[in-house]
Amino acid sequence: MFKKVIKNPVLRGFHPDPSIIRVGDDFYIATSTFEWWPGIRLHHSRDLVNWELIEYPLNRIEQLDLKGVGASQGVWAPCLSYDKGTFYLVYTVVKAFYCNMYDTNNYLVTAGNIHGPWSDPVALNNFGFDPSLFHDDDGHKYMVCMVTDHRIPKKYAGRLVLQEYDPVREKMSGPVKEIYTADRIFLEGPHIFKRNGWYYLFSADTGTGEGHGQTIQRSRSVWGPYEIYHAEFMERTQDEAWSILTCRHHEELPIQKCGHADLVETQNGDWYIAHLCGRPLSARNSADVPLFSGIRRYPLGRETALQKVKWTEDDWLVLDRNPQNCLPEKEVTAPGLPDYVFPPKPDRDDFTKKELDLDYQSLRVPMDENYISLTARPGFLRMYGRAGLASKFSQSLIARRWTEFTFEASASMEFEPEVFKQMAGLIFIYDEQNYLYLHVSHDEEMGKVISILKAENKNYEYPIGFKPISEGKAIILKGRVMEDKLQFYFGYKEEQLTEIGPALDCSFMSDEACLEGWFTGAMTGICCQDLTGFGKAADFDWFEMKTL
Repeated sequence: MFKKVIKNPVLRGFHPDPSIIRVGDDFYIATSTFEWWPGIRLHHSRDLVNWELIEYPLNRIEQLDLKGVGASQGVWAPCLSYDKGTFYLVYTVVKAFYCNMYDTNNYLVTAGNIHGPWSDPVALNNFGFDPSLFHDDDGHKYMVCMVTDHRIPKKYAGRLVLQEYDPVREKMSGPVKEIYTADRIFLEGPHIFKRNGWYYLFSADTGTGEGHGQTIQRSRSVWGPYEIYHAEFMERTQDEAWSILTCRHHEELPIQKCGHADLVETQNGDWYIAHLCGRPLSARNSADVPLFSGIRRYPLGRETALQKVKWTEDDWLVLDRNPQNCLPEKEVTAPGLPDYVFPPKPDRDDFTKKELDLDYQSLRVPMDENYISLTARPGFLRMYGRAGLASKFSQSLIARRWTEFTFEASASMEFEPEVFKQMAGLIFIYDEQNYLYLHVSHDEEMGKVISILKAENKNYEYPIGFKPISEGKAIILKGRVMEDKLQFYFGYKEEQLTEIGPALDCSFMSDEACLEGWFTGAMTGICCQDLTGFGKAADFDWFEMKTL
């Protein structure tokens, strides 16, 4: 008999910090979006194999203001839950991170329908990031989160605190109690579950890089004390966490960085965890970089995978097939649920709909009529030039995630710049300091020109200089990514495109290769800048991304 399999990652490309729930026959996963707008990705499935992106819950300025936030800041680690007909979503909005004192504001939004509308945010406590809401069976609700410590040295390597939440008054209530402190092991991403009279504290350990893992503790009281599960078979040193899932001693595995997990039970009584992971390139940071010397690069960012788990006879949770080594699987047996396949989306977007496809996101601000229009010229996306690519306040840019290491992206654009401060084109970007930008602009001597702008950790160069192109004609821009290389093309007919410039290294657009942000993932899209302030527009006939 044919068995269905879950092929990991199930959410490919930049989908970190997953939180998973089941409501009836429906499964939902929420993932972090950081500085990208709208806030929090939600995916829906009925078989754990096929997933579809649905509406973003944080889609109004009144809910979320990301102007000015830094790279890889913004919306962190959402926790999705459901209780008595209401969906709950708690999350952190990080406004300051690469500094001594973090600003980690925690919020709650609710909805009666997963598709929204979601409420305005309710402020929670701000001890640290990664908040999670637990609904006890006696009606009480509690929020657990990690604690940041700005003191030097920190008193503890890691802390978790618990406080009750009052849903009637819509505010935190009662004392704040530490339920975990440790000298060496750092825990974050906590969730609390209850089963057979035990409260389980499910936490991510050891950062979010290749040493990442997942631990589990339990107590007879929600307030603790909690004892940790000691997986005696695990390869570990004295300073390592007792992880029930990790890749840290197995660089050969195709998926790495496994941890930050959440737990769900199917209708059939099977148990699964959703966890973040990453697929590495062979390319590495050089030995002389100031951060993360020599580590592998992850341009796809941190992704979401599923593993099957089981309960032991003495009520501990372990991996279903690999409990003896804590290692994830690339393919996992799917539960006995009916297939639920969603219609595939076309690779090409002809911009004929009234609204942008959900897959696009913008940087920090919504793409309202100040930035784009789908009606000014029917069948085209008109994009008005705004601030430069370093702006954290007002960029005209939409992009989609890299999901594989080999793909092509292209766009057809009409744009007639009048001065060199006006630009538009096709961009491959990690953050505002790291991108490769094939764009059209204007030169005082040559007129309309095409060029490539490379930004790598605030080092800027134009690898091919500026080349004149035809005026008054639509131009097709294309980039082909092959592992760690990106080759650009341009032309006026799709079947007659010409290479422009050499194949460029694109692996620097990666987690841990960027100096300011390393929590997101590489994106590709279209953008327009007008540094004169006049809002010169570019018209895009179509945009396409396809896996090779």
